[in-house]
Amino acid sequence: MANTILVIEDDADLQQLLKEYLAGFGYTVHPEGTPEAGLDAFKSLSPDLVILDVMLPGINGFEVCRRIRQDSQIPIIMLTARGDVMDRVAGLEIGADDYLPKPFEPRELVARIQSILRRSQHNTTSGKGEFGSLRIDFDGRAALLNGEDIGLTTNEFNALAVLARNPGKTFSRDDLMQELRGLDSESFNRSIDITMSRIRQKLGDDPKHPRYIKTIWGTGYAFIGQGSEDG
Repeated sequence: MANTILVIEDDADLQQLLKEYLAGFGYTVHPEGTPEAGLDAFKSLSPDLVILDVMLPGINGFEVCRRIRQDSQIPIIMLTARGDVMDRVAGLEIGADDYLPKPFEPRELVARIQSILRRSQHNTTSGKGEFGSLRIDFDGRAALLNGEDIGLTTNEFNALAVLARNPGKTFSRDDLMQELRGLDSESFNRSIDITMSRIRQKLGDDPKHPRYIKTIWGTGYAFIGQGSEDG
């Protein structure tokens, strides 16, 4: 079954280019030119992935991303017109899974889409992990704290899974960039720090007195949660 991609982009020429180009890779593309129409389409379509432009008329892409994240952890790729680093930081901070600066090569966008969908739909880990009040369902790709799903995005879950599968092992930022692969490693390592910060916030984990994720200063991060694992 073809994956459905919602494109929220006000440039009609780019809409048509993406619709035709992505169709050649087996994707069903639904383009919308305004944020309001895009949000309505998101609710009715339940797409597999959203491509979201930052510069939209009226409501900008950041606000659209926030609204989607209130109810869904579906993968989101943001398009930044200026390639501004701060735009990329802002997108990651509100839960985007990846970003691509304009102008871009359509084939690179396809590679990003394929990578994100592969990570979100195919499990590279299995089983469940119990770490005190934290339960990680690797098959179901969910993390539950005191029985409540904390709503991790694709990249956030993958980062937590990598760490939790290797308790006590220190992963450098470069190691994590390689594991996540969707993030642009040539831009800045801060994207990993943002991802870790968001995971900690959702876990209620204090960086100064961590229960789950410890910062190894000058190196990277390690999972320190104690517990048992099945599978």
